[in-house]
Amino acid sequence: MKNSISIFVWPLLAAIILFACEKADTKVTFLGGTAPVLTASSAGPLVLAKATAAYSSLQFQWTDPSYQFSNGVNTQDVYYTLQIDLDTTAWTTFSNPNMVTLPFTAEVATAFTVKSLNTVLAGLQLPDYYPHNFAFRIKATMASNGAQVTTNNVPVYSNVVKITISTYLDVVYPVPANLFITGDATPGNWMSGGDAPLVSQQFTKTNAYTFVLKNFQFLGGSSVGFLFVPIYGDWTNKYGFTGAKHANNVSGDSFTPGGNDFAPPAPGKYTITVNFKTGKYSIQ
Repeated sequence: MKNSISIFVWPLLAAIILFACEKADTKVTFLGGTAPVLTASSAGPLVLAKATAAYSSLQFQWTDPSYQFSNGVNTQDVYYTLQIDLDTTAWTTFSNPNMVTLPFTAEVATAFTVKSLNTVLAGLQLPDYYPHNFAFRIKATMASNGAQVTTNNVPVYSNVVKITISTYLDVVYPVPANLFITGDATPGNWMSGGDAPLVSQQFTKTNAYTFVLKNFQFLGGSSVGFLFVPIYGDWTNKYGFTGAKHANNVSGDSFTPGGNDFAPPAPGKYTITVNFKTGKYSIQ
C-alpha cells in the first residue's frame, strides 16, 4: 500500500515543482506605447494682464500613451511632464537650461488662470510686456510594472504646441530697494543691529525684480547659515527658506519673508541670484 502511494505522490510533486519553476521563469515583456497627443484651448496669440489675473487662461489636454505589455494593457500610473520652452533657433527646442517642467501623475489635463500661467512662464526669465513664442509638449514615462518587468523608463513625447504669449510683471514679494547677505557662512558673519552696510555683501539690482552678487565667498562649517536682508544691520525684515532650517537645496531654492536660515554650498566663490518675481534664488 505504501509503495502504491509513493508511485502516485512523487510524479504529482515533480509536476508541481516543474510548474513552479516555469512560473518563476515567466517574463513580462514591455511592448512600448504611442506618443501622446497634446491639444490647447487656444492657438493664441495671448496677452496676459494683471487686471484679469483671476480669469481662465489656457487649458491643456493630452492622450494616454496606452503602454502595452505581453500580459496585457498597462495598469500602472503614467507620469507626465508638461515641458515649456522658448521656441527659438538659438538652441534646440527643450534644451534651454531655464525650461519649465510641471509634473503630473495619471492626470491627462491641466488648466491655468492668467496669473498662474504668468507665474509659470516667469521661470524662463524673459522680458515682460513683450510677445514670446513658447513651445509646449508632454513627456510620458512609467515605472516598472511589477518585479518581473523593466520598462527602462524610456519616455515618449507628444507633438509640440506653439503659442505666442505676452507676460506682465508680477512679483511674489514686494521688491526692496537693496539686498544684502548675512550669516556665519559669510565673511561678515551675522550682522548686529545698526551695523554699517558691507559693500562686499551687497547685491546689485540687475532689473526690476532681480538681484545678483558675483564672486561671493561662502565659508564652510556643518551648522553655518545665511539670510538675505534689505537693510544691513536691521533685523526688522529678512528673507529665509520656506521650509525647515538648513533643509534647502544648497544650489538654490525658494525664499520667503521671515523664513529660516539657508544652508550654504561647499566653501568657495559663487554667483548668487535672487529673483523676487519667482520667489527663488540660485547659487552657481
